[in-house]
Amino acid sequence: MTAESYPTMISLGEDFKPALKYKPYLAIYTMVVVAVIWAVCLGWAVLIGEIGIPQPIVLAIVAVLVVCLLFVLLWTVLYYKSVVYHLNATEMTWKRGVWFRKTGIVPYNRITNVDIVQGPVMRMFGISNLKIQTAGYSGSNGSAEIAIEGIEEPEPLRAMIMDFVRGGAPSAAATGVDVSAAKASAASVSGDADIRALLAEVAAIRRLLEERK
Repeated sequence: MTAESYPTMISLGEDFKPALKYKPYLAIYTMVVVAVIWAVCLGWAVLIGEIGIPQPIVLAIVAVLVVCLLFVLLWTVLYYKSVVYHLNATEMTWKRGVWFRKTGIVPYNRITNVDIVQGPVMRMFGISNLKIQTAGYSGSNGSAEIAIEGIEEPEPLRAMIMDFVRGGAPSAAATGVDVSAAKASAASVSGDADIRALLAEVAAIRRLLEERK
């Protein structure tokens, strides 16, 4: 079973996508935004004109709205296909974009916090976004550097990421985690720490010997 057919199954070293519920949510959300903008523009046109709009123009305006909504549906399908996330033992990567492709890499040692965000509409669909903050990011208004969107079970995924941030193996609560890879990563981190401690002790002994001369 792939991550696309069952998005809650997230394994290290494998690509995964937002939940399938994210596709209708994104379509509805975007269409509502387009409809609101269209209504506001139409209202301003009527207010400025202060006269009734001829029927042919009304039909043309409605046709433009329909075309925009159809375009939104097409864009939603293409955008969902473009979104790909990937986690390994040292970093996370993401890809997205229909017209302009964007790719990002975020090492775990740069991550400072992971927040779960769920609006009222997302709550209806049972999905959430993970907003990931990183050290030194200069985003305005406290915006996140990366967002993992449309996740059905965000808590296990957040726990897995934060375990890597703290330098340990991912918790067992994360569904589909490759435990062997996680243990190998944790062992590597522990081995590096032991080597650094040994070098520090050797340096301290050397300083003592030099002081006694």
